[in-house]
Amino acid sequence: MTTTNDLRQSGAAMVVLDIDGTIAPSGTAEVTAAVRAAVARVRAAGHHVVLGSGRSLVGVVPIARLLGITAGWVVASNGAVTARLDPQAPDGYRLHQAITFDPGPVVRRTRSAFPGARVAAELVGRGYKVSHLFTPHELNGAQQIVDVAEVIDRHTTRLVLSAPGITVLRSKLQAVGVTVTPAGDNWLDVTPPGLSKATALEYVRTQLDVHPSRTTAVGDGINDLEMLAWANRGVAMGHAPAEVRAAADDVTGTLQDDGAATVLRSLLPETMPAGR
Repeated sequence: MTTTNDLRQSGAAMVVLDIDGTIAPSGTAEVTAAVRAAVARVRAAGHHVVLGSGRSLVGVVPIARLLGITAGWVVASNGAVTARLDPQAPDGYRLHQAITFDPGPVVRRTRSAFPGARVAAELVGRGYKVSHLFTPHELNGAQQIVDVAEVIDRHTTRLVLSAPGITVLRSKLQAVGVTVTPAGDNWLDVTPPGLSKATALEYVRTQLDVHPSRTTAVGDGINDLEMLAWANRGVAMGHAPAEVRAAADDVTGTLQDDGAATVLRSLLPETMPAGR
């Protein structure tokens, strides 16, 4: 009879890595050799490495390729977008989920309180329609500058709102029925209601047929809280905010310490942890 402990010690595991602040400095594609090597070893051992990011899909796919992952799963836009990497597909992936919402009510409330707020609506696989230009490290992909009315003229997977102090609007915007996640004092990510990285990752887990006890997730941000709770072993980076570290099962080293590589190596037989 197979027990939960047996499952923790055998079979393929699924390890989820956030990108910004976890395996790369925010807005960059600078992944260290230690992390790349650890990813390669974990995948060679038969485990699944899945990227789970707030970045748009066009920003996640290049990181997967940098890690040598050309076949597998990625979650983007804080769970609004899920894709399966496929080297035979025209863009290197096949889109499985792109969950959208109407950004109009959110933008109208935002512009009423912050008339000069920058607004961006995701175009999956391409970039964003923007009211004002963002710097390249803030948004991935091409930026198409349009009037605000055109930014919100169709449903989107992810809406970005940026202005000094804009996070005071979080509760007011959540009342519209969307998911609102702060990233610093001047930035709000808005995604469809009832989803997070965790909801998308549960879909991926079932597709991979990985037992829940064989899931590990590593992150450093507020948008990782649900993901860390979802995983059997949720690991916070050493530099993560206190709220994130308190919510995790374990805390690893910082980005500079290659803390994610330490977690990856713990999936290998010689260092496999006992689990919860």
